[in-house]
Amino acid sequence: MAANPIQLNGLARRLVEDNLLEEGIARQALEEATKTRVPFVSHLVQNNLASSKDIAVSAAEEFGTPLLDLTSLDPEAIPKSLIDEKLIRTNHAIPIFHRGNRLFVAVADPTNRKGLDEIKFQTGIATEEVLVEEDKLTTFIEAYLDSQEGGGLGDLGDDDVDLDLEAVDEEGGGKDDEDAGAPADDTPVVRFINKMLIDAIKGGSSDLHFEPFEKSYRVRFRTDGVLHEVAKPPVNLAPRISARLKVMSQMDISERRVPQDGRIKLKLSKSKSIDFRVNTLPVLFGEKLVLRILDPSSAKMGIDALGYEDDQKELYMEALGKPQGMFLVTGPTGSGKTVSLYTGINILNTAELNISTAEDPVEINLDGINQCPVNFKVGLTFSEALRSFLRQDPDVIMVGEIRDLETAEIAIKAAQTGHMVMSTLHTNSAPETLTRLRNMGVAAFNLATSVNLIVAQRLARRLCDCKQEIEVPKSALLEKGFSEAEVDAGLVIFGPKGCDKCSSGYKGRVGIYEVMKITPEISKIIMEDGNALEIAEVSARQGYKNIHQSALVKVKNGLTSLDEVDRVTSGH
Repeated sequence: MAANPIQLNGLARRLVEDNLLEEGIARQALEEATKTRVPFVSHLVQNNLASSKDIAVSAAEEFGTPLLDLTSLDPEAIPKSLIDEKLIRTNHAIPIFHRGNRLFVAVADPTNRKGLDEIKFQTGIATEEVLVEEDKLTTFIEAYLDSQEGGGLGDLGDDDVDLDLEAVDEEGGGKDDEDAGAPADDTPVVRFINKMLIDAIKGGSSDLHFEPFEKSYRVRFRTDGVLHEVAKPPVNLAPRISARLKVMSQMDISERRVPQDGRIKLKLSKSKSIDFRVNTLPVLFGEKLVLRILDPSSAKMGIDALGYEDDQKELYMEALGKPQGMFLVTGPTGSGKTVSLYTGINILNTAELNISTAEDPVEINLDGINQCPVNFKVGLTFSEALRSFLRQDPDVIMVGEIRDLETAEIAIKAAQTGHMVMSTLHTNSAPETLTRLRNMGVAAFNLATSVNLIVAQRLARRLCDCKQEIEVPKSALLEKGFSEAEVDAGLVIFGPKGCDKCSSGYKGRVGIYEVMKITPEISKIIMEDGNALEIAEVSARQGYKNIHQSALVKVKNGLTSLDEVDRVTSGH
């Protein structure tokens, strides 16, 4: 027990009394919020420890502060130019009404007296706080600041989608807008495509699919890992849609026989931009184009936002703290492996470390990291990039993917000679990763002495706050993997309901992880050329949860549904 435990008072005490937080979790949250200089309420909401609405209601009752629904206000209608952007962001507060000699300020944390005092000092007007929900305040502030810059998402409607689009020429072989046949003046197509880009960003989608068929054309978005159709433009527009997207991506619009890669930078405002990675594929009735949205904020989420359990997070941070060895992340395409690696890279990103990455392609630019895009056309493979890194005095090396024996052997050699090596593989579980490397031809003793940690992961859709309790027979719960004790203790299972804020009862995604440390016992099995089943048995005995068991914890905590667990962990 700590010598001076943090005293719970005010809002933290009230949340514990209202059974919205356990006392231990409240103390830990207060300590971490203080350490990271993040407002207590923001920390709770960002880490899904309590809902914004529940916190706001309890805070309003505790402090006697009026509660307001920010969605009823128009960011355009609030007082302008009273305080600057820095003060708004620093204090997470924004003036919403000015009446006589009173300025009403929206806050999510009523204990933030310092922020109110700073606003009062800058404006010279007496301030009164109005309590609002944390997530709505964040959205409102972003919408207001975007509108001030003139060109944010908040200003863009269906009939106003002319954006500043900047193509990124990755190989110097693109064409200009003046190319013959470029649909620069094809206004309906231009506006349609711009609207699709905006709708995808607003809806939190990860990919856009433009697909031509013989008698139809469809556009689909992948949102929270699931594809859904959003538009069916006339099929005769197919050539012009693909030509427009290729012009924006600086591709050769006259070449329709081979796949092409490009990139688009879409400027939302003076300070915000979103990158799209674009790929074309010749199909039977034209060209299919897929756009991947590259959101830089996803690389800076922080370890707490990824969804690791406390014991898994501890293993993750312990592995990052080691000066050498391999840190491997595995899972299918679209399971969030890159975000997990980028999160670790960001934690390590200090002036004292030389960090180099080899990626195919570089999805998100990270300041302070030496990122090398591999280029197979000119012979710059993962293995060649790795060899070059080792001559550049590296501390941390990230390899986008280990695909062959040559890359694996160089990575292992680096891990054994004083470097931290991070990489990904495509396997279903952590134990299978080790047997996959053995099958590639990596020597057993090299694996046993170089790999520190393996993380296998999936992404499951997160239940929206509108979730509802569902009845599940005890026999079905036991069959899914819950223990008799858990079921008898009154296990509550939630399912999707659906509201105007979510998609079919789900909103966002949550990570599900299998985190396996390479212990002496597991190393022994590797040296004896044991199989994945033997490694999995030892891992289970040592207390490491597999993917399915970790998913059941998320179900137990009300974060996702049994249907989602079946969808993303089938076969485990």
